[in-house]
Amino acid sequence: MPLSNKQKKIVEKFWKKLSAEKISADFYMDEDEVKNYIQTLKESTKPVPKSFYLILALIPILFFVFLEIGLRVFDYGYNLDQWVEVDEQRIGLNPDAPRRYFFSTKSVPESIKDVFLKDKPENSYRIFVLGGSSAVGYPYSPNGSFSRYVRDRLKLLMPDKQIEVVNIALTAVNSYTIKDFFDGVVEQQPDLILIYAGHNEYYGALGVGSQESLGNSPFFINLVLSLNKFKTTQLIRDLVKSILSIGSDEQIAEGTLMSRMAQNQSIEYNSDIFNAGIEQFRSNMNDVLENASIQNIPVIITTLPSNLADQPPFISRKTETYPAASEIFNEAVNEYQNGNFVQADSLFRFAKDLDMLRFRAPEKINNIIEEFGSIKNVHVVDAESLFASLSPNNITGDNLMTDHLHPNLTGYFEIGKLFVNKMINENLVDINSVEESLPESTDSLTRANFHFTKLDSVIADYRIKVLKNDWPYNDPNKKLPKNVLLNPLNTIDSLAYQVVANNMNWEKAQRNAAAYYLSNNDIESYLSQMNNLTNQFPYFEGYYDMVSSEMLKRKEYDTAYKYLLERYELLPSAYSAKWIGIIALSKNDFDTAEKYLLQSIELDNSDPQTSYNLAGVYVNKKQFSNALSYLDICLSLDPNFPGAKGLKIQLERIK
Repeated sequence: MPLSNKQKKIVEKFWKKLSAEKISADFYMDEDEVKNYIQTLKESTKPVPKSFYLILALIPILFFVFLEIGLRVFDYGYNLDQWVEVDEQRIGLNPDAPRRYFFSTKSVPESIKDVFLKDKPENSYRIFVLGGSSAVGYPYSPNGSFSRYVRDRLKLLMPDKQIEVVNIALTAVNSYTIKDFFDGVVEQQPDLILIYAGHNEYYGALGVGSQESLGNSPFFINLVLSLNKFKTTQLIRDLVKSILSIGSDEQIAEGTLMSRMAQNQSIEYNSDIFNAGIEQFRSNMNDVLENASIQNIPVIITTLPSNLADQPPFISRKTETYPAASEIFNEAVNEYQNGNFVQADSLFRFAKDLDMLRFRAPEKINNIIEEFGSIKNVHVVDAESLFASLSPNNITGDNLMTDHLHPNLTGYFEIGKLFVNKMINENLVDINSVEESLPESTDSLTRANFHFTKLDSVIADYRIKVLKNDWPYNDPNKKLPKNVLLNPLNTIDSLAYQVVANNMNWEKAQRNAAAYYLSNNDIESYLSQMNNLTNQFPYFEGYYDMVSSEMLKRKEYDTAYKYLLERYELLPSAYSAKWIGIIALSKNDFDTAEKYLLQSIELDNSDPQTSYNLAGVYVNKKQFSNALSYLDICLSLDPNFPGAKGLKIQLERIK
């Protein structure tokens, strides 16, 4: 008997779950009829095509693809590319690239703005410098970094090479940043890489104890860094940040970056988080150096000096396993005062390691750096031992340090010298064409010609005062206001104050200082200040034009000539060529005058003065026809040009 509609609905409900026998028995139906109807249902039920599942899987992927495209079209967020064009020929580190590592910090650190040519010249020797604030040259940045010493000394050692030392170090970053930057550095065909890093493994961006920490999982952190190239990642980060900020009063961040970056302020020696910082450094740097070895790129990495003798522990507390850091430090001081310097050195190092505020690299970091020397193409230098050897009783203190870990100018010179000497000893630079005595003498020449002004000195002094006015050197509640702490007394002090207070950038302060010296007719200081700018921005022709113009006004022709030549070599211009020619003419160097005046006319044929002076060259060369031709050009451009008509009349009589 056929199934009723009610029975069919029962079969439809259970046929995928129960057998025909079970359905017929439970609901008193004919088994054959149930089987026949189930067969009918099977035949009428078409299988879901595989394309359906494919489309289902593609929907979220397509959503994010179109979201990413939309975010890029509307230029959402920041450009986090590693490099950015500076001009048609040069690129440099993108000022927004540090935002890859700083999620909650509004003001991110800056590099010292080194640039390099997009297309590497055949005669170029290109070095990249990686690291944290000590590699930046704090508190003397930009011109006080050891990379400036390296660049200037290599120019003396390899005058036939185009030296490019590109410092992309950043304050408050660690090995995660170095690892993230490394592939971008390799793309730029470096001949050598210099690394000064390890102090920031705990409190640098993404460090295990940092305000910017993403946890202790290297896999997760590296995954986030790899996703930073997508605008969608920025959107998600911004949404998370907005959600977390709901209900909280947003305050403007105050204090130094150092004071703001330390979240976990008490990390015990040999604790899990302490060891996580050590392994973080070992793992990241090992990946970087192994990669460099595979790419056949030589690397020089150095151990890290710290202020041992004159820096008491910041946070000291006795634990079940170890004594308080301050107790050990006091023992070290006693041993030092008693002349037991070897024992004192050991105790100072132990006190540094017991200091629970981990701004200074533990001894284990230096041990790891020394082990890296076993990797092919990796060369280790020992700045830590060098500083000790240059310090009273072989214990580094304020003699070479400005604070707990940043070297003073002498210290930065010594680090630069250490790197260059290693390059020479390992044949990483070609100095075969240089006199045998020159390598050592270039050290003193580099120091003697070092570009560093009174303004730079005051800025550095103010930066250290501000640093030590804040935590952990000082109770934040007892901080002095900047204007009271720094107390600027003159124009240079005031400019330095503006820089340190972040109200004026370094470049503008340098220009204002130069203008101040010029207004007071202090030409020597003016030139020193402008040399500072051309040293920092050697590719910017405007500064050469500025100086040469001022010197020409004051009839300082020899000085103007130097800057005009440098400007011309950087990028020829009608103005620089004209004045090189005019000054050469005044010195009776007629061949040079002719060359540059013709070049000036080729670049700009609308200046009557150039044609007039070129006529003067040909008068002195007794090429009167050429002289008359250029006088005619001069008068066609300016019929009343002084002296042109009279000179033409004289030449026509001679002719």
